[in-house]
Amino acid sequence: MVKVKDLRTALERLAEIPGQLVETNVEADPHAEISGVYRYVGAGGTVMRPTREGPAMIFNNVKGHPDARVAIGLLASRRRVGYLLDEAPERLGFKLMEAVSNPIEPVEIPQSEAKCQEIVHLSTDPDFDVRKLVPAPTNTEEDAGPYITMGLCYATDPETGEKDVTIHRLCLQGKDIISMYFVPGGRHLDIFREKYAKMGKPMPISVSIGVDPAICIASCFESPTTPLGYNELACAGGLRGEPVELTRCKTIDELCIANAEYVVECELAPGEFIREDINTNTGKAMPEFPGYIGAALPEVPVLKVKAVTTRKSPIMQTVIGPSEEHVSMAGLPTEASILLMERRALNDFVQNVYCAPFGGGKYAAVIQVKKSAPIDEGKQRQAALLAFSAFRELKHVFLVDEDVDLFDVNDVIWAMTTRFQADVDLIPIPGVRLHPLEPSSAPAYSPSIRHHGIACKAIFDCTVPFEQKDRFKRCVFKDLDPAKWVPELF
Repeated sequence: MVKVKDLRTALERLAEIPGQLVETNVEADPHAEISGVYRYVGAGGTVMRPTREGPAMIFNNVKGHPDARVAIGLLASRRRVGYLLDEAPERLGFKLMEAVSNPIEPVEIPQSEAKCQEIVHLSTDPDFDVRKLVPAPTNTEEDAGPYITMGLCYATDPETGEKDVTIHRLCLQGKDIISMYFVPGGRHLDIFREKYAKMGKPMPISVSIGVDPAICIASCFESPTTPLGYNELACAGGLRGEPVELTRCKTIDELCIANAEYVVECELAPGEFIREDINTNTGKAMPEFPGYIGAALPEVPVLKVKAVTTRKSPIMQTVIGPSEEHVSMAGLPTEASILLMERRALNDFVQNVYCAPFGGGKYAAVIQVKKSAPIDEGKQRQAALLAFSAFRELKHVFLVDEDVDLFDVNDVIWAMTTRFQADVDLIPIPGVRLHPLEPSSAPAYSPSIRHHGIACKAIFDCTVPFEQKDRFKRCVFKDLDPAKWVPELF
């Protein structure tokens, strides 16, 4: 198989695997059409039905952008992520856990060797317009504008020199203006931004688009697993067993990912803000991972674009916010982080973790445990509390035994139906901070909620009490190889 080292080789690998990549030469408008088509092809996740798990897709004929293509859905399947990271789907959390514990720091290469700078467009050019250079789709007809949804934002702490990379909501607002949304809660680039603002200086930020999938996933790790000062690109290096290559930007004092398809070189202007829907007045931003469209904010920070550099015939990578792709990017690092914490506290009691699509990869986790002795009873709830203590965005934790397939939601609900009594096995935890995009965690939903973003979290203990395990043995069928009878299926 092709070795994956960037977006292009990732697509080449998928092309080798039946059913994992489809292309179209039919013209598609980036305004709502590309996402509208892919909703049916393979979005999945929390997207409104009908949708499904399907192949990744390349649009070769993008209206208004004759020299560009758009790729979508690269990570919209756990199985496909396994193909791209050389790991079995059920073991992906463990692979990421190992990578974050064994990082390989990125390296800088000369600009002359950087493919991302084969073509350079400067904002001083009279016809420069980032909206014409970057084919960013508009997910729905209500969106505030075209959004870069898979932009790897890279910046430096002005005091310590530490680096960080994260993905942010970036809306193209003008020919050289992009708005940048920061989720409240101290994301690392937001901490850098505040430091620059106090100094009254613009913050250089490179936005790399179309990169190795390992980088996209690694960038979604958060504290406490990757605290301030941990460069998530080192985790991507750990995933690949070799360092991520960076290069110096053309117009700003910052690095960017050397083999990216696009790099937007920007400066975040201190004290400057813009209304997110200033061009549409819809009151809407874009579809977010819980399955609802986010509200346009009255004030978001402003990026001043200094340059756009690209590879020849660049490929724009994009994602539908509520799709399975977000589940892969947000959920897999969370699984790895929970596994790492549980192993430190409870050894191998926790067998696996799955941040399921119905929680968008952030709100819900299924934790599989194995009770081997009477002393293990109660550890399952300790495991849930450990997960909650570290990951404030978690709302629901489902606990299941080792005989339950945690990746099959029907099997999880079966365990809830036959091994769960709400009066004893439901453990509510009221008044706890959650993610601000969860719409029911608001005072308007319940008078018990004191402030937006505070919720009642819950543990659903669907495990069998240890002393009753003999009563709850599942039917055991003969173990054999079905390929002898139906080889075309196996």
